[in-house]
Order: sequence, then C-alpha cells, then structure tokens
Amino acid sequence: MASDINRRGLMLVLSSPSGAGKSTLSRLLLENDGNLTLSVSVTTRARRASEVDGVHYHFIDRERFMAMRDAGDLLEWAEVHGNLYATPRAAVETALSAGRDVLFDIDWQGTQQIKQAMPADVVGIFVLPPSMKELRSRLERRAEDASDIIDRRLANARSEIRHWNEYDYILVNRDLQETFGSAREVLAAERGKRQSPPFLLEAAARHSQAGQPDLPAFVDGLLAE
Repeated sequence: MASDINRRGLMLVLSSPSGAGKSTLSRLLLENDGNLTLSVSVTTRARRASEVDGVHYHFIDRERFMAMRDAGDLLEWAEVHGNLYATPRAAVETALSAGRDVLFDIDWQGTQQIKQAMPADVVGIFVLPPSMKELRSRLERRAEDASDIIDRRLANARSEIRHWNEYDYILVNRDLQETFGSAREVLAAERGKRQSPPFLLEAAARHSQAGQPDLPAFVDGLLAE
C-alpha cells in the first residue's frame, strides 16, 4: 500500500521484557493502521511452532547472519538469550522514503543502534509489566518455554527494564486495550509533529517520561520485587 502522506516515514520502536506485551501490541497496531508496516527481523533462533518464516522473522543460520552483518546489510543487530537478531537495512529505507511508517519489535540494544544510525526518524516506546509477578504469569500462560528458560527471561527482564529511561514514551501494560489506545495516541502525535503545522496531542504527552513523574519510583518497585 502506498502512502498518500507528503512526509518521510517514521520508525516506531516497541521494546519490552519478554512477556510484557509488545508483540501483541505490534499485531494490533498493524491490523488497525494501513500506513504502518512491520520490519521483519532476521534471527538465528529456532522457529517456534506458532511462527511463520518471513512473517514473524526470517529464520537463518549464524553463518548467513554474519555475512549480512559484514556486508553492511543490517541496520542493527544484537545477541539476546544466546541468539542473534537483526534488522535488514534495505526494506526499511525504501519504506521511509515512500512515506510509510515502520514498526520495530526489538530490544534496547537494537534501539540504541538505530537511534545512532537514524536519530531523526526514531520514536521509542518502552512497555512495562504491571509487576514481575504478572510478568511470570504471562510467560507461564504462553506455554512456549520450559521453566528454566522462563527463569532466565525473568532475570534478563530486570536488566532490560533498567533501560526504560532511554525511550521517548513509557506505557505500563495493565490492560491491553488501554495500552493499545495509548500507543495509537503516541503514533498520531508523532505523525503530526512531522507535518506542517506541527502539533503534539496532549493525550500522547501524558505517556512521555516528563508526563509521568512517578515512573522512576514505579520502576524501582518493579526491580525490587
């Protein structure tokens, strides 16, 4: 689908600990927004039973991954839980030039890299769980990982959460539909800022770090659980 908006596209990044809801939010945003396209990452991770190659990820081996990296074909890459993940460069640049907005479901390491590479294009949203107890429950209900892997994901979640203040907007995912609505407000506001005359929706400003003065205390409480 071609964009009818006379502006360069933006890069909307959703990051969160595993199980906090970013993949579901990504799906809802894509289903409800015709000008948003998903950046499909490449990964060396084994494909889960529920995943489709080329839709959820491009599943490749480590040798091919490293060849793409060395050729400069990756916009960002990171190693997470012992697996390699990356964003192919060409498809993203084509979409942005055509005025399409590109959605990224990546971690904080990848976010730092694309901000360094294309800082004017990136809008970062970090999704927090309401509690670590709820995060564990969500991972267990997903029933895709063994208990030792869940324990490792929870340990890594604490490290990931410490990077919350590197993002433009913070959403606490207590209720999926409310969080989805907040993400849509952020996207609408950021699109508006890139058009003339610029504007910022008051609703979206509430989700920024400045609009949530209690966030540091909330995050400290999460990490203390």
